[in-house]
Amino acid sequence: MPSASTGASTTVGAASSVTSSTAAVDSRLTPGGPGYRRMSFALFLAGVATFALLYSTQALLPLVSTDFGVSASEASWTVSAATGALALFVLPMSALSERFGRRTLMTASLAVAVTVGLLVPFAPSIGALIALRAVQGAALAGLPASATAYLAEEVHPKALITAIGLFVAGNSVGGMSGRVITGWVAQEWGWRVAVAAIGIIAVACAVAFRMLLPAPKHFTPGSLRPRVLARTVRDHLANPLLRRLYAIGALFMMVFGGVYTVIGYRLTEAPFSLPQGIIGSIFLVYLVGTVSASTAGRLVARLGRRGSLYLAGGTTTAGLLLSLVDSLPLVLLGLVLITAGFFAGHAVASSSVSHTAKQGRAQASALYQSAYYIGSSAGSTLGAVAFHAGGWAGTVALGLFAVLGVVTITLLGSHAARTQSHREPALAH
Repeated sequence: MPSASTGASTTVGAASSVTSSTAAVDSRLTPGGPGYRRMSFALFLAGVATFALLYSTQALLPLVSTDFGVSASEASWTVSAATGALALFVLPMSALSERFGRRTLMTASLAVAVTVGLLVPFAPSIGALIALRAVQGAALAGLPASATAYLAEEVHPKALITAIGLFVAGNSVGGMSGRVITGWVAQEWGWRVAVAAIGIIAVACAVAFRMLLPAPKHFTPGSLRPRVLARTVRDHLANPLLRRLYAIGALFMMVFGGVYTVIGYRLTEAPFSLPQGIIGSIFLVYLVGTVSASTAGRLVARLGRRGSLYLAGGTTTAGLLLSLVDSLPLVLLGLVLITAGFFAGHAVASSSVSHTAKQGRAQASALYQSAYYIGSSAGSTLGAVAFHAGGWAGTVALGLFAVLGVVTITLLGSHAARTQSHREPALAH
C-alpha cells in the first residue's frame, strides 16, 4: 500500500506535469501576445519575397517572347520551370527543416533564391533563363512547407488559420507587387531591369525576415533517415482527408496559374491593346486576395471548411465566366472574383492540412505545397496551350474544369463525413 508521502508526491508530480503542459501551450504565440506581430510581419515578408521572385517573369511573358523570338508556350516555361522545381524539391527541403530547423532552412532558402534573382536579368538565352528560374524555384522550396510547419508549432491552435492566412496574404502582396512593379519598370527600361528590381526588393525582404522572426521554442529535431521520411509520407498519403486537400490545392492553383500566365497576352491583343505598364497594374487585384486570405479564419468559423471551399469555388467560377466578355471592366471584375476565390480556397485548404496532420507536419505541408505548385506549373503550361488553341475561351474552359474538380472532391468529402458519422453511433451500440 503506498504511503501518504508517496501519494502526495504523485499528486504533486501530476500537478506539476499539468502545469508544465499548460505552460507549454500558453507559451505559444497568440494575437496580441509578445512576438506575434514580429512573427506575422516576418513571415508576411517571406511570403512577399517568395511570390515576387517565383512569378517575376509572369507579367513580362509578352516581352520575353519578343526578346527571344519564342511563342507564348515556350515563354511560359520561365514560370513553369520555377514552380515545377519548387514542387519537386519541397518534400526534400521539408525533411531538412525537420533536422536543421524551420528558421534556419527558410533563411538559407531565401539567401540562395535572392542571389539567383540577381543573376536572372543577365540570362543570355531563353534556355539559360529557364534554367536559372528552375534553380530559383528549387531554392524557394524551403519556404512554404517550413513556414506552415513553423506556424503549426509556434502559434496557438486557435490562431493557426489566421496566422497562415496572413502568410498567404504576404504571397498575394508579393505576387501583386512583383507584377505591378515589373510592368511599369519594363515599359520604360525592359524586362531585364524589371526582374532586377524584384531581386533587390527580395533582398530587403529576406534581411528583414531574418532579423524579425522569433527563434523557435517548440521545435524538436527529427530524423533524416530515408526510411523514416518514406513512412511519414506514406502515412500522410494514406489519409483520405489529406489526399482531398492536396488535390483541391492543385486544382485551385491550376486555375490561378493558367489565368495569370495568359492574361497579359489577352490584354495586349484587340479589343484591349493595353501597354505593358497598364497590364502590370491589373495585378493590383491581388489586394483582394490579401483580404480574402487573411479573413479565412472567420470564413471557416461561419461556414465550416467545406462550406468555405464551396464558396471559394463558386466565386472563382463566376469570375471565369465574367472574364469571357470583351469589356475591360467586366474582365477586371472577373479577375477580382477569381483572385478572391483562389486565395480563400488556398488559405482554407493549407490551414486544414496543418490542422489535420498531428505528426510530420513539415512533410504534410510539403506534400500540399508540392501538389499546389504542380498545379501551378500545369496551369501555366496548359493555360498557354489552351490559349494558343482556343483563345481566352480555351483558358477559361480549363479553369472551369479545374473548379468542377474542386467541387466534386469537396462533395466526396461531405459524403465521407456523413458516412463516418453514421458508422460511429452504430459502432457504439
